[in-house]
Amino acid sequence: MEHLMDKVLIETTHHHTFESLRQEEDGCEFWSARRLSKTLEYYEYRNFLPVIEKAKVACKNSGHRIVDHFVDVHEMVDIGSGAGRQISDLRLTRYACYLIVQNGDPAKPVIANGQTYFAIQTRRQELADNRAFQQLKEDEKRVFLRNELCEHNKLLVETAQQAGVETPLDFAVFQNHGYKGLYGGLDAKSIHQRKGLKKSQKILDHMGSTELAANLFRATQAEEKLRRDNTKGKSKANQTHFEVGSKVRQTIKELGGTMPEDLPAAEKGTQQLEREINRKSLE
Repeated sequence: MEHLMDKVLIETTHHHTFESLRQEEDGCEFWSARRLSKTLEYYEYRNFLPVIEKAKVACKNSGHRIVDHFVDVHEMVDIGSGAGRQISDLRLTRYACYLIVQNGDPAKPVIANGQTYFAIQTRRQELADNRAFQQLKEDEKRVFLRNELCEHNKLLVETAQQAGVETPLDFAVFQNHGYKGLYGGLDAKSIHQRKGLKKSQKILDHMGSTELAANLFRATQAEEKLRRDNTKGKSKANQTHFEVGSKVRQTIKELGGTMPEDLPAAEKGTQQLEREINRKSLE
């Protein structure tokens, strides 16, 4: 109970403090890096700059553009007698603030509590997103997951390229290693045949939500592991993708789930479903 009360106190205190620093211009919220640094007890701004740089690296490694979350600005400050001096600052998004707190010195109680606050907020959002997702119909889940997989495949392509997977043929081989791990040795062509799909039909477009979710997990975890391990070389990248796919398959097996190759193909493709859903929303 005491631990719970501590969390409630941290959340209440830091929510108030953090939101009180929020500024708005043209309908967009932002936080001043200089003001945030004082709140996080970095009283010398130069000592705060290394934390910002770490946050920028984390931002880039997460697939986000740094300039979208850390915006350089210059402001005039009054130094007395009507004189002013220009100083540099950053306008931070909420996500940038999160990354800064996560990369701050946890020995500082304000940083440790801030990390707890953001962990609580993140978990709360995950639960809210999960409830919203569970309320979607199967067709809507398929469209949502297919679009998510499309976006994460772009990140996977970029990370694989950095590892040495360069040509379209290289990437086709790389993708097949992931499929083989997840589908018990089946490559894309074999999965296509197993599902009884027509030549023009893409396997990802005719997966149900459960199968799409498994492939999304495969893609996100493969991208993260390649990046985390700084994998170099096509062979190592292919092996990593296969191992991740195999791990996801093993998890499905341990949970008593249906193997992805045994899940039925959906009759309608996700592109058709998306058109139908958009049309209904306009009616």
